[in-house]
Amino acid sequence: MAKPRKMLNNWEAPYIQALIRQIETQSKTTLATWAIDYSEDVLVPIWNKHFPGDRRPISSIYSAREWLSGRIKLPEAKRVILLCHQAAREADGVPSAQAAARAIGQSASTIHSARHCIGLPLYGALAVAYDRIGSDAKWETVEKEAADECERMLRSLRLLSRSDEKNPAKITWHC
Repeated sequence: MAKPRKMLNNWEAPYIQALIRQIETQSKTTLATWAIDYSEDVLVPIWNKHFPGDRRPISSIYSAREWLSGRIKLPEAKRVILLCHQAAREADGVPSAQAAARAIGQSASTIHSARHCIGLPLYGALAVAYDRIGSDAKWETVEKEAADECERMLRSLRLLSRSDEKNPAKITWHC
């Protein structure tokens, strides 16, 4: 049996390109809000299903929101977010939870750099697919489920997006 993939990696996939086009039109604040809210609603429950006592992922979301509201400084938020990344590394062997924690950490990291929001679809859609159909399913089936989740992510971003955004994030993609 093949080892589960850790992320979606087809940068040219239509579902990724559609998200990128929408992401490039929005501010860092909008992107962070979208990624954090989506992670809390969809991915934290996946994490909690496997690690109900581990609050590092939800704490990274709360910390990112605290930074967005101006209540804490970036170094303090980053310390908490790094703990979420640590939780992801420790979740090796539970693909849905590991991908969820990676996506949550990347989503929270959007407060530092707007391009981190792409971690939501690259890791988060895979977390949802693994949660729904299992990490041992055929890759084509997993990818179809992940593509469907990316479509839901795109719809949620469009709902939050500003059509008249005056300050879209300047993102250099390193993929």
